Amino acid sequence: MLEQDIQEVLFTEAQLKARVQELARQIERDYAGKEIMLISVLRGSFIFMADLCRAIDLPCTLDFMAVSSYGKGTSSSGQVQITKDLSEDISGRHIIVVEDILDSGNTLHYLLRLLDHRHPATIRLCTLLDKPERRVKPVEVHYTGFTIPDAFVVGYGLDYAEKYRNLPYIGILKPEVYGG
Repeated sequence: MLEQDIQEVLFTEAQLKARVQELARQIERDYAGKEIMLISVLRGSFIFMADLCRAIDLPCTLDFMAVSSYGKGTSSSGQVQITKDLSEDISGRHIIVVEDILDSGNTLHYLLRLLDHRHPATIRLCTLLDKPERRVKPVEVHYTGFTIPDAFVVGYGLDYAEKYRNLPYIGILKPEVYGG
């Protein structure tokens, strides 16, 4: 039923799995001999982080944050709100922020600055999808799954109106579904 709303599949389940494995190997090389903490930016990144975490062969802890600059719309409001903060102290730790999509950069620019003020040993960003055409704030990305065009994408944790997260692939939503 949800699939009828998809205009085009951008990345299949197999492509996602392969790319997650590649990202895990890169992180293992960069952090060999170290313990890392993955911080998932909820809710969109939860599936990506679960797969990434299971693919990384290093000591690894997890925490979660919920932040929003979208509200109920399809474009960033520019106002970032933390709706769930971390449960653990990150000072002196090697942090990788795991995000589903880097779009305008508003949310991640704010979040990375906020976390940096908490004095981690290192902080890096891993985003499944990067949409550079929409960037309005500078954000340094260390690990990128895929660079995508300026289209409204759903699946593999990404949603529209809290739907489509459970699709096993990433697809472009038909504009008539979201009024685009």
